[in-house]
Amino acid sequence: MIDIQFYMRVFELKHLLESSKKKDKCSLFSTLEEYRSLRPVVYNIETTNDCNMRCEMCPRTTMMTRPVETLDIATYKKVVGQLEPHSESQWGKWESFVERCYGIPRNSMSENHFFLYIIPKVVVLHGYGDPLLDEMMPERIALLTEKNIPSYFSCNPTNTSIEKTVKMFESGLSYIKYSIEATDNTRHREVRGNASNFTESYSKILKLLDLKTKCHYQTVIVITMLNLGKSWQEEEFKKLQYAFAGRDVYIYLKSQDQMWYEDTKQKTESIHWTEFCQFPWSSMTVKSNGEAVQCVEDFNNAIVLGDARRESLHDIWNGEKYRKLRQDHFDLTPSLKCTEQCDMRLIGSYITSKGRR
Repeated sequence: MIDIQFYMRVFELKHLLESSKKKDKCSLFSTLEEYRSLRPVVYNIETTNDCNMRCEMCPRTTMMTRPVETLDIATYKKVVGQLEPHSESQWGKWESFVERCYGIPRNSMSENHFFLYIIPKVVVLHGYGDPLLDEMMPERIALLTEKNIPSYFSCNPTNTSIEKTVKMFESGLSYIKYSIEATDNTRHREVRGNASNFTESYSKILKLLDLKTKCHYQTVIVITMLNLGKSWQEEEFKKLQYAFAGRDVYIYLKSQDQMWYEDTKQKTESIHWTEFCQFPWSSMTVKSNGEAVQCVEDFNNAIVLGDARRESLHDIWNGEKYRKLRQDHFDLTPSLKCTEQCDMRLIGSYITSKGRR
């Protein structure tokens, strides 16, 4: 989830920052603090950082050094117990806002549609691991369903168990996204590692689609390919679209994030990656060991803002560590991971030194 009220409030400010030559730091900081909710919103809960893939574009493959852990169910329940879904009236205003300000209709299907119409309302249940390896996923999904909070995760279809996935459907899973990088097994393994397999994955997904129709499950099955700029990728995406033509799936080509990791100099079409980073004011992430960080991109938990096992989300969100992080985004603090490595632009890059706090 993201704080949709904050996003709507800050929209005009984004354009002001792009065009204004004079940006006062003190007043801008105060405005963002006024706009943000004191009630924390959780973007994602990384239920596990366990994964059996060796994806070429993932920092987990070569750079993640933290231990492999699965979030204990007690901490998970504690976190979920502090969350609330967006109300119907709030969501109606949001959809009208997206249509009016971003020009994306509600019934379309694209990367930006997915980010603006699906991500804001769901709790994302993945991080640097594959949720299909978490044996507690059906129970975790059911706990969100009981609170009327939509759930979603992205996964590697090779790890699919039909029986377990059906349990997740029955628990109320809202969206499941299968990452498929090629319809050719050799190319797929080139990207995702030797454990991946398109042929087997495709067969499993088709079976799940048939079961979904037969049993009237409401889970939306999403198929996505990550745009890695490979010479064969355009052809493979067309083949992927053809493979699922006429099927009840949501399919799109996704821009690559974490481009600093490979430094491929690719351009992105994603609204999320072209606007300034709003995570410090709009949402938090809870990792598989219970630590709270500002976003999922912090793969080694370099900036720990609290511990959800021992602290309330409210105290973390409104605490000194979060206040300092927000200030660091204004100051472009050297050595901060956000400043030196992240693809997203920090708000401090728009600001003059005038009015320095």
